[in-house]
Amino acid sequence: MIRNGIDCVTEYAHLFRGKRIGLITSPTGLASDFRSTIDIMHREFQLAALFSPEHGVRGNLEAGALVDTYQDPATGVPVYSLYRQDSKRLTPEMLDEVDMIVYDIQDVGTRYYTFIYTMLYALEDCAAAGKPFVVLDRIDPLDGVTVEGNILKDGFRSFVGNYPLAVRYGLTAGEVAVMANSEMKWNAELHVVRCEGWDRAMLFPDTGLVWIPPSLGIPRFHTALLYPGTCLFEGTNVSEGRGTAAPFEMIGAPFIDPDLLAGEMNRKRLPGVYFRPVYFKPTASKHQGEMCGGVHVHVLDERAVRPVETGVTLLFTIKELFEPFAFLPPVREGGRPFIDLLCGDSVYRNEPVDVAGLLGQFAEESRAFAERKRQYHLY
Repeated sequence: MIRNGIDCVTEYAHLFRGKRIGLITSPTGLASDFRSTIDIMHREFQLAALFSPEHGVRGNLEAGALVDTYQDPATGVPVYSLYRQDSKRLTPEMLDEVDMIVYDIQDVGTRYYTFIYTMLYALEDCAAAGKPFVVLDRIDPLDGVTVEGNILKDGFRSFVGNYPLAVRYGLTAGEVAVMANSEMKWNAELHVVRCEGWDRAMLFPDTGLVWIPPSLGIPRFHTALLYPGTCLFEGTNVSEGRGTAAPFEMIGAPFIDPDLLAGEMNRKRLPGVYFRPVYFKPTASKHQGEMCGGVHVHVLDERAVRPVETGVTLLFTIKELFEPFAFLPPVREGGRPFIDLLCGDSVYRNEPVDVAGLLGQFAEESRAFAERKRQYHLY
């Protein structure tokens, strides 16, 4: 039986007793019996404040929506925003309300996913303020062994990549915290309430746990598995499937011929996936209300699929086949095109792109990261 950190929390009660606790969490903050971490910490200890990441502590906010300060109706505890326009940090005023910060959010093991930076920002802020930081750890659904993709480079930091991780990094949130705390020399008082029963080689279906969508855009495990590659389309004028029943699985645009694209992709025989031609009309986000042609990426073998290779190959195949393809213009954060922030580099916009060479370079960086991260393994 696998237990996440919240399932083991009473065994670490000495950390929490007598402390005013500030909790960073989301709807994935659930024990194995579906009790929320909010309710458990409120009942067992002194929950003094909630801190809301993107999507809100109760999951009532869409991607990118800003969070205002309010009172949680179920507990009466104040909820402070860590997803503000001006800052995503803990302020001194927020930290004055608590004696420690506790973090419990299910990660998806991918560098672009913003919750990991909410955690790292808070860890750094706690280090500066001399406040303890506790991670209620959770398993990595993409396993703790496989590493894919390049390493984020200096000069490309943003809220979708603010630490030199591989795209698929094979670490739990607790391990990322330990790694950053050591490598950045923050020297925070960091505690990790560890998972029990998890083997690093396990993919999520191996765990027997129930999939709780970490956000509306990641409704099921196969979405999370493809996300390290297909999230790249957020930096292009091609729909990544938001506003459909299969975000990050259906990829398309009004200018794409689905049969041509699916045929070309299936001829490449990428491991573990099949590309089915589809038409879809997104109800939100890019190309809302427009008929798009594209592909539905089906996972046939969860162990074999390499999502970064799949996403990069699909992106550059679309770029080659369909002239209207374009990378989106620079965004305000960092002044760089969003594809650069996702990539953590500008290599996707090089002309011409040697895709095989690029993937080979990524593989070298992945191997180096896999070696680097090993010393921080807790399991």
